[in-house]
Amino acid sequence: MIIFRIQIYILMKTNIISFCLFLVSLLISAQKDLPNDYLSSEFHKSRRDALRQQLPKNSVAIFFANPVRNRANDVDYVYHQDPNFYYLTGYREPHAVLVIFSEDQINDQGNSYNEIIYVQKRNKRAEQWTGYRLGVEGTKDKLGFEMVFNGEAFLNSGIDFSKFDKVLFQAFEDDYRNTRQKADLFDLITAFKTQISYNEILAIENKNDQLENKEANVIQNKAISTDTRILYRLLAGLRQTKTPEELQLLIKAVRISAIGQREVMKAIHSNMSEAEVQGIHEYVYKKYGSEYEGYPSIVGAGNNGCVLHYIENAKMTIDNDLVLMDLGAEYHGYTADVTRTIPASGKFSEAQKIIYDIVYKAQEAGIAASVIGNTLRSPDDAAREIINKELIALGIAKNEKDARQYFPHGTSHHIGLDVHDPSLRGLLEANMVITVEPGIYIPEGSDCDPKWHGIAVRIEDDILITDEGPVNLSYEAPRTSEAIEALMKEKSALNSFKLPKLD
Repeated sequence: MIIFRIQIYILMKTNIISFCLFLVSLLISAQKDLPNDYLSSEFHKSRRDALRQQLPKNSVAIFFANPVRNRANDVDYVYHQDPNFYYLTGYREPHAVLVIFSEDQINDQGNSYNEIIYVQKRNKRAEQWTGYRLGVEGTKDKLGFEMVFNGEAFLNSGIDFSKFDKVLFQAFEDDYRNTRQKADLFDLITAFKTQISYNEILAIENKNDQLENKEANVIQNKAISTDTRILYRLLAGLRQTKTPEELQLLIKAVRISAIGQREVMKAIHSNMSEAEVQGIHEYVYKKYGSEYEGYPSIVGAGNNGCVLHYIENAKMTIDNDLVLMDLGAEYHGYTADVTRTIPASGKFSEAQKIIYDIVYKAQEAGIAASVIGNTLRSPDDAAREIINKELIALGIAKNEKDARQYFPHGTSHHIGLDVHDPSLRGLLEANMVITVEPGIYIPEGSDCDPKWHGIAVRIEDDILITDEGPVNLSYEAPRTSEAIEALMKEKSALNSFKLPKLD
């Protein structure tokens, strides 16, 4: 009997070991043949060092990973890391905390350190369902951190935040859930709030609004001094100018997006739906290794193009309308933002061409104004001057104020890890990348000749600011009305792609 039990025990033990080895083999095989052009660990370290140099003296900065967003029931959206967290770490998993100190700290062993990262704990069973986790050793090996702990360690980190003159973090949006996982984002933020007496700070801030300045300062000095605004300004200052390593990825994202526009120009026909047009763009993105779209894809046919952020893409037949296509591939975190407007029929009508050519002329002026020393408003001023003048000459607008309704948005913004990348909105400098995207939108029912109704045109390109002048990174997608019509005559590789009809 004893021998039998021993045999059963050995068999169970062997099965457990075999199962664990099986899980490990799955995880290892899942990590083969990955892209080799991610940002380097040296890049992320250089960004932390650059930020540290700008931190206030005797301060500490805390960053949290993005929350996991729920789609419905037990299904979550594909996880996307907080851009600042990714910029500083390269870490792409949830439930993590980064701590950066302005000066070196000394631990109990007498060793100095100036940063700590707390990461998601390895869990073989969980990884079988949701994918490989770096864990402590992987974060050290692949991301180059020295002080790495599991997230559970942050719950009782031992960091004495009261000894710092300033504790910096970004304002909490409270859009995270409390899951059954120990040391999830909910637990990490709750622990941090407790460690800095967050509720007491909020109470003091509320009371300060009702007190004289002198009395308020006395009360504030009794609590930990925090700031939720400085980090945005510091990170915006760093992120608005791209390094060569960043430009390599951003340019690839832009080129992928431009080629997507080219392929749609060749493949589009009047019987397509908006969603089908969207699908061709996004198929091209995937063919080139783009992980995501940088923002919800906009494909608006006819009057739908007059809705600036139209993302329903639900029109079943685009007919002979103009089709406004504002889409951007995201490649390794960096997103493009490219818009083209094309006639589904392959040829602009007279009215469509008049409006299109005005927008093109305005964009040319905006690109020419995208030079070092100008402001982010300079392209807008140049483009808007032309559009206002032309709309008034055509009788569509009565004056410049009236023209604003047909061109209601700004012309330029920075792009990078965000499609609307943070910036200090100062003077343009070399290695910044901005959009130039003038547009004219004349919705049905507008107070002008009905022949213009339902025409919407936006042309958007991604412009690199250089010492030699502006460089159009999305040049591969034709922009002139003549070049678009010429390309639309070419055959598409998708012409022979036929699917069976469904009842």
